[in-house]
Amino acid sequence: MELVKAALAEALRLLRLQAPPTSLQDPGTLGPPRDSSPAAPPGLPPTCSPSLGSSGWLSPPQRIDAPRRNSSSSSPSERPRQKLSRKAASSANLLLRSGSTESRGGKDSLSSPGGPGSRRSNYNLEGISVKMFLRGRPITMYIPSGIRSVEELPSGPPPETLSLDWVYGYRGRDSRSNLFVLRSGEVVYFIACVVVLYRPGGGPGGPGGGGQRHYRGHTDCVRCLAVHPDGVRVASGQTAGVDKDGKPLQPVVHVWDSETLLKLQEIGLGAFERGVGALAFSVADQGAFLCVVDDSNEHMLSVWDCSRGTKLAEIKSTNDSVLAVGFNPRDSSSIVTSGKSHVHFWNWNGGTGIPGNGMLTRKQGVFGKYKKPKFISCFVFLPDGDILTGDSEGNILTWGRSLSDSRTPGRGGAKETYGIVAQAHAHEGSIFALCLRRDGTVLSGGGRDRRLVQWGPGLVALQEAEIPEHFGAVRAIAEGPGSELLVGTTKNALLRGDLAQGFSPVIQGHTDELWGLCTHPFQNRFLTCGHDRQLCLWDGEGHALAWSIDLKETGLCADFHPSGAVVAVGLNTGRWLVLDTETREIVSDITDGNEQLSVVRYSPDGLYLAIGSHDNMIYIYSVSSDGAKSSRFGRCVGHSSFITHLDWSKDGNFIMSNSGDYEILYWDVAGGCKLLRNRYESRDREWATYTCVLGFHVYGVWPDGSDGTDINSLCRSHNERVVAVADDFCKVHLFQYPCAHAKAPSLVYGGHGSHVTSVRFTHDDSHLISLGGKDASIFQWRVLGAGGTGPVPTTPSRTPSLSPASSLDV
Repeated sequence: MELVKAALAEALRLLRLQAPPTSLQDPGTLGPPRDSSPAAPPGLPPTCSPSLGSSGWLSPPQRIDAPRRNSSSSSPSERPRQKLSRKAASSANLLLRSGSTESRGGKDSLSSPGGPGSRRSNYNLEGISVKMFLRGRPITMYIPSGIRSVEELPSGPPPETLSLDWVYGYRGRDSRSNLFVLRSGEVVYFIACVVVLYRPGGGPGGPGGGGQRHYRGHTDCVRCLAVHPDGVRVASGQTAGVDKDGKPLQPVVHVWDSETLLKLQEIGLGAFERGVGALAFSVADQGAFLCVVDDSNEHMLSVWDCSRGTKLAEIKSTNDSVLAVGFNPRDSSSIVTSGKSHVHFWNWNGGTGIPGNGMLTRKQGVFGKYKKPKFISCFVFLPDGDILTGDSEGNILTWGRSLSDSRTPGRGGAKETYGIVAQAHAHEGSIFALCLRRDGTVLSGGGRDRRLVQWGPGLVALQEAEIPEHFGAVRAIAEGPGSELLVGTTKNALLRGDLAQGFSPVIQGHTDELWGLCTHPFQNRFLTCGHDRQLCLWDGEGHALAWSIDLKETGLCADFHPSGAVVAVGLNTGRWLVLDTETREIVSDITDGNEQLSVVRYSPDGLYLAIGSHDNMIYIYSVSSDGAKSSRFGRCVGHSSFITHLDWSKDGNFIMSNSGDYEILYWDVAGGCKLLRNRYESRDREWATYTCVLGFHVYGVWPDGSDGTDINSLCRSHNERVVAVADDFCKVHLFQYPCAHAKAPSLVYGGHGSHVTSVRFTHDDSHLISLGGKDASIFQWRVLGAGGTGPVPTTPSRTPSLSPASSLDV
């Protein structure tokens, strides 16, 4: 240890003798410090002069390691000496800064990689650069000359906060039991991890005022709903999942108050496997019991006391999938389940209210002379005690109890005593939904034929309507006030109307994974595209779909021209389109390579269009003033992996780009698409947008130990106050800008049920748009606080808790 200290002291003495004070660089000067030493190799500044450390001491000059593509060599005799000098300088700099580094859990957030007695960290702070490590690869980012010390930059979470304003979409593609009307008149449904309470007609949120409210208590995707007989309480079941550390999130049922949005009871934590598939409240006893079917192999059927949250009975139902469950509204001891090739009638003995002492016995529905369908997807109880089921053959079957069963009740009765008493062929293809109306008639919703049919006594068809093809098949039906109906469809749309006048959409969404997102340059509008091949323009003020077109191919990225007149869309085949936003006509159709395009970006003056491809190239096009015409200007060639993100400088002459192997490169577009090998010279350049996930101004958004794929998207606000981040763990983060502190704290917002693929601020920073990946959801967040349109709330919507990553979970 004494030898090391002596070596450090000698190195510092020699370095200070060689570096006169007059060689200090003016913090406001662009370019490398002036020095009489030979010029640096490409990509490096000349020999660095001393700079002031965080404590005000004179730090020794630092040798900046060259990027691997431009590394230089030294003679064998000089290497040991250079290595010792570098180690001494780096260690001295670390010692000088150690008093101001923040320590969490006994580990320095900024440490020298590979130093004695320490493990390799993600970050290494040097005199004029910050070095970050992703998958063991060093990424050097140069500190702007105007920043004397990184420690001078603001730290802590931003003063701005986010409030969920609107959720676009509805999960009708692959779920059931997902649409109900509450006593308040609000429509309740779900998408991703959010249960939405929607009042048709729009307007401000809250009971009686219209708009949307949101229950956000779930930690993973919601799969089913049930509404209590009082029309206020709601039960929602979620699927199993994992958190960002790989720990399992167990499926659970939440019972909550729809007026206050407060959770009343958490039922079944640790009792269900894989997820909650179906739910039902009892009716005859004012909703005292809740029946749950999970998604395990045995599809366990359990009955719970709602007030106590205790399990009263449980049994293995079947190895086949269960699609629906319900209590007999006249007798809570009778439960029905249906699914793949079965209808089961259950008798439940409550066991005098003792937890776990109840008994469930099953009686199987007999199809007899009728063809057994592959799926019985839905059922309703009729006032006379009969049961109607809808199946995959398009038939509505009427089930009744035989006389023998009524004479031999309980376990001693015959096992197969429920049979079909009538059949009506109602639809071509499957029947997905049945709904009993207040007047005693029944509504059925078809799959293939998309028909909505009203049936009278004896299953006589009274009236019908057909859902337009582009909305998909009928998934769920709910009765609104008067003759009004709400219809959920398999293409994730929610329709409102009646059988006489037809239906119009009130909620629409995508049906597959989303990736492309851009916001309008001066209107509160934004555009999305994804794997469902739909290109959609949304009105952020009216919370409605303005228009959509079929791209015929997967859309992965998009950007508006600064005029707002056209929009460029990149596809997964190497094609990119330019569309007129008013007429929706394609004004340009060009192909560059045969690999997918990951980013398209207009320059701030609209004169250029940059297109980043998975063939490792950035294609540059000259653009006409109206954006309608484009001509090839050049190519930026130099990345060794696919392009992931890029940004233009404010003067429209330069580009900063990131790639799949964590490179940060700079390009002189106006000078002929040249690679700027001296990256140090770009440290003071100002960028019109900041969406690159790698760079000095945003390196603090990366969590410790990241593998380089944890962050999918990043966006700086237009007022340059905050940075929004979309991560791979279903979360949206809000950081201060610049975010140049390792493992910087953030505000964390949940709600998405899949990796968040993109985030963008609207033109006036009043809102933030985020896209869910496979959950196909679009969230519109209102920005509150210093940079937003409203005051910072005195208390968050949910109690914040400090996570291990020093983030506030809101």
